[in-house]
Amino acid sequence: MTEAPTVAGASGPRQRRRRPRTAILKHGALLLFLVVMVYPLVWMVVSAFKPAHLILTEPGLVPTEVTFENFREGWHALNQPFSVFFVNSLVVTVGSILGNLVSCSLAAYALARLEFRARRLFFGITLVTVMLPMHVLIIPQYIFFAQLGWVDTYLPLLIPKLLATDAFFVFLMVQFIRGIPRDLDRAAEIDGAGHFRIFWHVILPLMRPALVTTTIFTFIWTWNDFFTPLIYLTSTDMYTVPVALSSMVSSESQQGIGMLFAMSLISLLPVILFFVFAQRYLIRGMVTSGLK
Repeated sequence: MTEAPTVAGASGPRQRRRRPRTAILKHGALLLFLVVMVYPLVWMVVSAFKPAHLILTEPGLVPTEVTFENFREGWHALNQPFSVFFVNSLVVTVGSILGNLVSCSLAAYALARLEFRARRLFFGITLVTVMLPMHVLIIPQYIFFAQLGWVDTYLPLLIPKLLATDAFFVFLMVQFIRGIPRDLDRAAEIDGAGHFRIFWHVILPLMRPALVTTTIFTFIWTWNDFFTPLIYLTSTDMYTVPVALSSMVSSESQQGIGMLFAMSLISLLPVILFFVFAQRYLIRGMVTSGLK
């Protein structure tokens, strides 16, 4: 009876000594992972201020020579100010956000609240499209849009957003609407409200976290989208930022790498600022919209 406290007392300090070691190992592993993840970004920032001939020959993070020539040349590299491509990306991004908010919320309300035949079938088809690679559809879509004369316009980038083609956001909003009590709908029906008034005055105000999440993801994905604008936009003055960046580098001579890094750094600023200001809304929306 007298030895048990001694053993327990001996194991207590031993466990307390192990906890700092475990914490140190965990923090060390996380710090190493952080360095690996951040290193390419830091290298890009440093390379943006290096002369072009030193970027590939001097791989270190401490530049021996600093210049702002990459920014000056990159801003006018494609015979027009880079601000034109910023405006193009802004038009496509804002249009995509508005299209997703309107179409996906209406489609989600129909799938979550309206009673009609084959509702589960349509919802299942919507989920299947999430798992379908976009590259499978790009050829028939291009032929269809080319026949309509929409190539080299923003219509192929914006019109699909008005048709609720981003099934991920439809699923996100459906899950959120299902969490709203149906008693609110019934109370509005007693007051004589139809489906549109119920959606507009009851459901939509309560969907704010899901709408904010949709806005943030749509902004980041559309602003960074390279493949779709590359397929449909052929005129230089119609390029978005990612397509313009890819046009700066010559695949044969590798010229323009410094301009590429400089303009890439500038193009990251809107995304970083948007994420900084919208981070708390993103976390709140992910927690409360069923994405958890």
